[in-house]
Amino acid sequence: MVLSVSERTFTKEVLESQVPVLVNFGAPWCGLCHIIKPLLLQFKSECGEEIKLVDVNADDNFKLSTTYRLKTLPTLLLIQNGTVVYRLEGFRGREDFFAALSKIKDTYTKLSRTYYSADQRLKITTY
Repeated sequence: MVLSVSERTFTKEVLESQVPVLVNFGAPWCGLCHIIKPLLLQFKSECGEEIKLVDVNADDNFKLSTTYRLKTLPTLLLIQNGTVVYRLEGFRGREDFFAALSKIKDTYTKLSRTYYSADQRLKITTY
């Protein structure tokens, strides 16, 4: 199951996440959005807890769509520590999509990992 995120919950679930977040912007009318959904679920199962996968309905969350300057659907954003580190839009076919997911996996595994202690005073970064 993929967590659906709205403008109200985006900051907590995405921008403040301790792990990289793959944000899938889509819409109910978008056929390609429905086609890639099982592929994203498969990708998430391969990555385990190393990455978080969330959906955003671009039609219902216009402010987020504008903030991230969506030009086409689906658009995938890999966000780490509140920053977009990878953007995927306009892919052509299944092989192209799998190659992009592989690149996303490479990108987040190369990112430094920052963890905070329970009281938020100790910051630990691993490379």
